[in-house]
Amino acid sequence: MKKVIIPTVILALLATSCVSKKKYVALQDQYTNTKGELQKTTIEKEKLTAKFTAIEKRVENYNNKINSLKSDNVTLERENEVKLSLVGNTAVISKQTRRLMNETLTKVDSIALSAAKTLKDSLNLAVAYNLKKSIHTSDLENSKDIDINIDQTVVMISVSDKLLFNTASYRVKKGAYKLIAKLAALIKSEPSMDVMIEGHTDARTISNDIVQDNWDLSVKRATSIVRLLESKYQVEGSRLIASGRGSTMPLVDNSSSENRRKNRRTKIVILPNLDKFFALLSSENTMME
Repeated sequence: MKKVIIPTVILALLATSCVSKKKYVALQDQYTNTKGELQKTTIEKEKLTAKFTAIEKRVENYNNKINSLKSDNVTLERENEVKLSLVGNTAVISKQTRRLMNETLTKVDSIALSAAKTLKDSLNLAVAYNLKKSIHTSDLENSKDIDINIDQTVVMISVSDKLLFNTASYRVKKGAYKLIAKLAALIKSEPSMDVMIEGHTDARTISNDIVQDNWDLSVKRATSIVRLLESKYQVEGSRLIASGRGSTMPLVDNSSSENRRKNRRTKIVILPNLDKFFALLSSENTMME
């Protein structure tokens, strides 16, 4: 009886031992497979990381290109702002100044505006409008005798001599000081501007103890204005030029008293950086009342 029992126990133990080994082998296979999958996943992850890094680099490059294009665009816009338009045969105004000019022209009298056929005409009209507004010619006595014009880059303010001087005299009238003060404020507001005061007479001869001839009178009148701008209104003398043209450049022939009156004038010739000058005149708060 005992001989039978012992082998049975051994067989049971052997059977139990075989099952554990199979489980071990199975687990080992599972481990090996899992390890292989993990390695495969790790490799795929590394590939994906590399691809992601490459994509990030491409995105960075694209962003850099976009920023560079934006910077180039800003530069081009700035360059475009200073591109010049031609007035006559001379380049004088930038895109920005042209925009300011167009804004001013919306305020100009429609009849005067309709007469402006060219860019030069439009610029002339706009600058004249701003200058008259800036120096408030409307509140000056005989303001109709103040004419403002522009020729290429030169701004010219022509003032009839009856506003400034008595007949055959080069002493400035006290009543003209208000106008000269306004001109001084305009000149001082922009240091880049130089100013030439130019005297003109009619063709009648003049000669006395003080004035030798028309040349002498025209120069003395210009010098009187220059001295006043420098001494009374503190305009730097280095920015001022006094000149006389005598009777050599009449506006009309000297055949009548009315024509001679037109030819007797003093011109204030302003030589500005027109872009700065126009922007200055377009600002409502830059000019003295």
